Amino acid sequence: MNRLFVVNKPIFVSSNNYMYHIKRKYGTKKVGFSGTLDPFATGCLIVATGTFTKLFQYLNKTPKSYRATMWLGVESASLDIENVLSIEDTDPIELKDIQRALQELHGSLSYLPPKYSAKKINGQKAYNLARENKEVALKTIVSTIYSVKLLHYTHPYITFEISVSEGAYIRSIAQVIAQKLGVKATLSSLHRINEGQFSYSNEEPLNPYSHLKIEKNNFLLDDTILELGQKLKPENFSKHRPGTYLVESENFYSVIEIIGSEVKYRLNRLPKHYR
Repeated sequence: MNRLFVVNKPIFVSSNNYMYHIKRKYGTKKVGFSGTLDPFATGCLIVATGTFTKLFQYLNKTPKSYRATMWLGVESASLDIENVLSIEDTDPIELKDIQRALQELHGSLSYLPPKYSAKKINGQKAYNLARENKEVALKTIVSTIYSVKLLHYTHPYITFEISVSEGAYIRSIAQVIAQKLGVKATLSSLHRINEGQFSYSNEEPLNPYSHLKIEKNNFLLDDTILELGQKLKPENFSKHRPGTYLVESENFYSVIEIIGSEVKYRLNRLPKHYR
């Protein structure tokens, strides 16, 4: 079965473990997902089965939007409610100060990823080092904050909605907000609303070829040449310039890349049918 769809990941289950449920539900062995959600997080998770698992790198998944709640006065090793270290009472914060801190996030934002993350350090995942109490030396990353707005503030909880570039860590961005406000805080909830055009809709099957971030190109020769994976030249296509393209034949789709005078197959004989 070849299927692309969005699931609504529940709380306190890893994205990886949730795939066992998906395998049983759809009776398939080959399942993959894109954009890992932390166990405490919920919401939009793009899932594919069969051959469509090969398309993740080409999907248009930006910007990503989240609804997050910060719990003021709480310190956590993982920057969420799974590894709480301390809880303290804090004084209420002026609403205008919260709104100012959020608005200051717009644009490019530099920050450190969480120690409890899948970022690799010398080939090892950061969260494995953190769990073993080993040094976790992460490098600063840069994310784009497209929009952010305050939804409500009921002390000690601040709930906001944020739209970010791919690869952003909302747990760390919440720490930037907390520093601006001069308080300790952690995320008590995180819900992903969408990834680009992808949002939850009862796991309805999606046409993956209408959600790609690559251009379509036309093959000018007989489709059999393409489907059999024979050698191609840039002049065999209507668009010659370097780039990655989706090409449709009578029976299949292919992803090819034009590099100078060469054409390379990235994916070939991708099925047209989906369900």
